Amino acid sequence: MTIKSMALAVLALGAVTGGSLADEKAPPIGAAVKDLPLFDAHMHYKEPAWQRYPVETVVELMDRNGVAMALVSSTPDSGTIMLLEYAPDRIVPELRPYHGSAGSSNWTKMEGMEDYLHGRLETYPHEGIGEFHIHQLDTSDAPLFRKIIKMAKDRDIYLHVHSGAEPIRWLYGLDPDVKIIWAHAGLSTSAQEVYGLMEEFPALLADTSLREWDIAGPGDKLSPDWVEIILDFQDRLMIGSDTWVNSQWENYSAIMDMNRMWLSQFPRPIAEKLAYKNAERVFGRTISMEQIGTR
Repeated sequence: MTIKSMALAVLALGAVTGGSLADEKAPPIGAAVKDLPLFDAHMHYKEPAWQRYPVETVVELMDRNGVAMALVSSTPDSGTIMLLEYAPDRIVPELRPYHGSAGSSNWTKMEGMEDYLHGRLETYPHEGIGEFHIHQLDTSDAPLFRKIIKMAKDRDIYLHVHSGAEPIRWLYGLDPDVKIIWAHAGLSTSAQEVYGLMEEFPALLADTSLREWDIAGPGDKLSPDWVEIILDFQDRLMIGSDTWVNSQWENYSAIMDMNRMWLSQFPRPIAEKLAYKNAERVFGRTISMEQIGTR
């Protein structure tokens, strides 16, 4: 029996964390998931959080939940730099375009955006550009995106894109070699369409932030569609929290508990990949529980 068929069989029987019904060669990791370090592949440290959640509090929250490292973008970018300077061994910085009057709905139309991005990338060690939104695809933005893609390729870093499936196809059409992390695996995109896009573009990565409940499914069974996505694309997915508002910080422990819950239902090798090993490969880091309590 393959890992995929074994896991589907276990989930169909309603297994939640135990491995007694699984193939002995690859049982679900179960309660041992609590010992895995986590990489949060979608964290923001936006200005409204700075006073209520100062940098030391953010790192304490990470420690409390076994989050060894996080991919962080912020509005404005200075939030990311504050966290990076406080805990340089725990933060992977990426550059969000939003600042001043430039927000998620108008950033591509703001005068000086190219210079802003170039200047920040030259000044700080960002390892991605994003997370940015493409709410409505406007092909007249192609000149700016070609320049952004060049900035990313020159530095061998990813674009972190919040969009539906069509803008992802469009970006690959501009340059088939662009490196993309698909934020929230499309968020409201159906599981079937997520599967299709991941299959269509073999280099596409995705974070699963805000998808916890979709994956968990109804009742005590994981969503079969999401199980299929996770099993077939296990090398290209990373968990995340999306602390886009303070309520997400308030619920940070619950979010990470939810991620550990659904990870617990997969064999250890798969759980480890989504928890931290894919991030190790993507960002060239070593991630371990030994980082907890350090900066």
